[in-house]
Parts: sequence; structure tokens; C-alpha cells
Amino acid sequence: MFIGEFFHSFDEKGRVNFPAKLREELGEQFVITKGLDGCLSAYSMEKWERMSKLVEGLPQAKARDLKRFMFSSATIVNPDKQGRVLVTQTLRNYAKITKDIAVIGASDHVELWDRERWNELNAAMDSDDIAAAMDELGF
Repeated sequence: MFIGEFFHSFDEKGRVNFPAKLREELGEQFVITKGLDGCLSAYSMEKWERMSKLVEGLPQAKARDLKRFMFSSATIVNPDKQGRVLVTQTLRNYAKITKDIAVIGASDHVELWDRERWNELNAAMDSDDIAAAMDELGF
């Protein structure tokens, strides 16, 4: 399970120090791709392969846009000895990440956000909506 919130900055080459705690869970290599709500998502290779098989099992009419979204900009990354990963310019542009980044655990995956956008999203979260979802789950 991925948990936690970490703040870092990109270097001039588009690399970011990926938190060791999350890196250990993701493995020696993992996939970064477009996520929902304008963030990037990182998946372990095992999770990525499971998701890929599920998508492959969908009828083409349902899967074509999802395939394009998930796979077109996906990249396999290998953290270097300092724990940095290179995030492509295409992915950074999609997530509107300029320099400062929030790397968060999101249960079964990791999300990468522009830090300012992450702060805005947190400020806009509605506690009533969260409480309603918790009620639905029986918390």
C-alpha cells in the first residue's frame, strides 16, 4: 500500500528524487503514465501488467480511448543510484508540472502532482463528500 506525501523539485534534466519509501514498494523499475484529474500515476510493473490485461479484455469500442490514454505516454523508469527518475517532458506538460512536485501515496499507486495544484486540490476537498464516501463504505 502506498501512503504518504512528499515534496521535491525537478532538476534541469527533468529528474526528480523519488521517495525511497515509495520506490521500494514500486520496485527496481516501474511505469509512469497519465493519471486522472491532471496528475501522473506510477504503477509497479506487476500492477501495470494486471491493468494491461484487464484493458486488453475489454471490447475494442470501450477500450480504444482508455488504451490511448494509458499507453501512449507511458514510460518505464529505472531510478538511478540517487533515487532519481526521469519524467518525460510530455508527461510533465500533461500534469502542468513546472518545478516543484508533490509525490503522494494513493493506496494502490503513486500520484505525481504539480505542488501548487496539489495544494489547491487539498484546499478544495469537501469534507461532506469525503464523509459521505466513508459512510457508504461503513467507516
